[in-house]
Amino acid sequence: MEFNNRITKLLGVETPIVQAPMGWIARSQLASAVSNAGGLGIIETSSGELDAIREEILKMRQLTDKPFGVNVAQAFVRDPDIVQFIIDQGVKFVTTSAGNPARYTDQLKSAGLTVFHVVPSLSAALKAVECGVDGLIVEGGEGGGFKNPQDVASMVLLPLVRSKVDVPIIAAGGFLDGGTMAAAFALGAEAVQMGTRMVSAAESPVHANWKNAIVNAAETDTVFLNRAHSPALRAIRTEKTSRLEFSTDNVIGEFGTATDLYFGGDMEASIALTGQVAGRIDAVRPVAEVIAEVRKEFFEVVDTLARQYL
Repeated sequence: MEFNNRITKLLGVETPIVQAPMGWIARSQLASAVSNAGGLGIIETSSGELDAIREEILKMRQLTDKPFGVNVAQAFVRDPDIVQFIIDQGVKFVTTSAGNPARYTDQLKSAGLTVFHVVPSLSAALKAVECGVDGLIVEGGEGGGFKNPQDVASMVLLPLVRSKVDVPIIAAGGFLDGGTMAAAFALGAEAVQMGTRMVSAAESPVHANWKNAIVNAAETDTVFLNRAHSPALRAIRTEKTSRLEFSTDNVIGEFGTATDLYFGGDMEASIALTGQVAGRIDAVRPVAEVIAEVRKEFFEVVDTLARQYL
């Protein structure tokens, strides 16, 4: 069976699975594996290392002939030329996040790019649609990374946004396998985004200590930090994040040196942004294997439901 919906047509992908744009992590090694497996790899810019990002985009063109995209995390990328930079790289799909969708949408769309904006609430979704985005990434609070302090779970947020807008939706936050992907589609999505699953994948460049922490995590082993400020963060539980869990101070100053954790393996050096779905991940597996299994399970779940209830 084949996927055939607005997302697959817009993005030119075989399987509507999008890899989340994690800073320093979402680069060519991981993103090309996702694109080659039939999903959509995304290159990050939130690290702010635009010279390195340019090289990563060039590497992508060497590693895959499949579509890929770039994310602009507006709160973390201050370069006023970021949009022209992306246009100059020949990128055709962009996700924008952590900022006002009015800031870049017109310029990107005028250059012929497809633009999806990440939203954590209904009001943000309505604003993005008014700004003319082509679609939305609807992100539930159970997902890892930088979050809205007023978090809403995917089970509530996704159908709410779908009931109010007509644009294509990529669901993010808690999606891991064919069953959760089928649930997302039942609630109105036409694709899912995976972050924590991709952080723990074989092709992810992060240190084995972080991957093993994900594999060994229980469903309760993430913490929601910085609720009294913005952005909030969801991260894996460590001594550091447990200490910060109920702090009313702005913990962004405690972020430390991310690369020491990401690539050096020091789990106390920074904050390992991780979603609750870590509690369901039990092995480090190749991206192609993950995507093929999700695809197979999705159609099995849909078929089983149809035979049982229709």
